[in-house]
Amino acid sequence: MSALLAGLTVLIIGDSHMSTPDYLITTLHDDLMSKGAVVYSFGACGVAAGDWMVKSQSPCGGAARIKDGPVEVKTGQDAMTRPFNELVKTYKPNLVVVVNGDTMASYAAPELPKTWIWQQVSRLTKGVKNNAVGCVWVGPAWGTEGGKFNKTFARAKEMSGYLSEIVAPCTYIDSLTLSKPGEWASSDGQHFDLAGYKAWGAAIGNAISSPAVLQTIKK
Repeated sequence: MSALLAGLTVLIIGDSHMSTPDYLITTLHDDLMSKGAVVYSFGACGVAAGDWMVKSQSPCGGAARIKDGPVEVKTGQDAMTRPFNELVKTYKPNLVVVVNGDTMASYAAPELPKTWIWQQVSRLTKGVKNNAVGCVWVGPAWGTEGGKFNKTFARAKEMSGYLSEIVAPCTYIDSLTLSKPGEWASSDGQHFDLAGYKAWGAAIGNAISSPAVLQTIKK
């Protein structure tokens, strides 16, 4: 165990990548814990960023994980977001990590819905500002083209570029720089196998523990 993040309390919230055991709720969570952080993770499949400001129903399940405990899978009516202000008040994080990009990229749509994305992102970043908490926003990874979500590399790149412009005060982590297109195997174009999630989780953890990010966090 290294102590790069010792003394930090980290809150991770996200979409489907944080909603299933062995996804980032396992790999990223474990990586940050191994670096000395205290970590609380919450995922809600299929929800947009702004849905975290209120209690919102997930259409496809969710999960929660507290410190070194197990992943608790949530289904049906139990799969809800917890309002961001409530999460911050309860867990008092120094750093919030937002994993949300694929869900809002609207891969099947002809154009990226920029106005709607801006509205969703702004709702959450306003909450970040109001709570004066450090923030990192993790954008979409390459995945593979096709699958049931109609993911394309071009749209992933467009989405990532747009997010990088609008997520302030959060520091943007561009997941597209962490692997080559198609490098991490995917069953549906969007979600990875365990090896992919381990690689992504470790890469995000390294980015978070870099001096550039750590100096933005108030301990």
